[in-house]
Amino acid sequence: MRPENNHRIERVIGNNVILVKELGSDREYVLLGKGIGFGTKAPGFIDAKDPRIEKRFRLDDRDQLTQYRSLLEDVYPEVIVISEQIIEQIQSQFTTPINNKVYFALPSHIQFAIHRLRNGMDIVNPFLYETKMFFPMEYDIAKKAADLIRNKFLIDVPEDEVGFLTYHVHSAVTNVPVGQLVKFSNLINEMVETIEMYRSIRIPKESMDYVRLVTHLRFSLERVTQKKVVSNPFLKQMKKQYKEEYKLALELAEVMKHHLQTEIPEDEVGFLVMHLYRLFQVFTS
Repeated sequence: MRPENNHRIERVIGNNVILVKELGSDREYVLLGKGIGFGTKAPGFIDAKDPRIEKRFRLDDRDQLTQYRSLLEDVYPEVIVISEQIIEQIQSQFTTPINNKVYFALPSHIQFAIHRLRNGMDIVNPFLYETKMFFPMEYDIAKKAADLIRNKFLIDVPEDEVGFLTYHVHSAVTNVPVGQLVKFSNLINEMVETIEMYRSIRIPKESMDYVRLVTHLRFSLERVTQKKVVSNPFLKQMKKQYKEEYKLALELAEVMKHHLQTEIPEDEVGFLVMHLYRLFQVFTS
């Protein structure tokens, strides 16, 4: 094989992931592929056109390279194995391509979760109910992932942690960063609390009214972040007819604006008015 077609194997991360350096340039790559690391040892060589290579990405960002090398040094080999098993489950359940970042984010998260659980630190997930509701398939995979962690490391994995694992599963198939999922969940909670305080009510989480409300709020956040403006033909009418709801909708829009750092279209405010009106009919009847 010609030298320019070869990579020197720097580290076997798992059965499906290896870290290599390109001969002649010393550029470092992560190679992903079914069984690519099985029976492979470092130092060694692999052809750049090896048919087992499914994905490759270059670690040319110095911060990313430092972070990844640190991950390789700190993470238990068993965590890498479990992460690969979880990723394989994700791939078997979803047809969308896997986001490469899951190969970094998932083992890092699992490693930290194990550390916290072994040291008696509480894992509290205030978004668990909404997570189970919005991402049922991902949650089912996360439960199986928790079983793998529990059996391998002989630790109790609480349901709150299953919720956080769910975010990583969802992020792997949507390319939505885990941080944004947490941000959305936190923002929705704040908006619900704003509604409850404004009307001095409590919306039971187990009720369909709560499910409808948080579903509408999540769709609203997605439209705003994706810059999708949907025309609301009833906006002027609602501003006149539902003044209290409109006032509250403006408050919610300010909360969204503060967290998302973007302007909220007035048409979107109008949709909030519609959902608030429907919700308040339940509490006034």
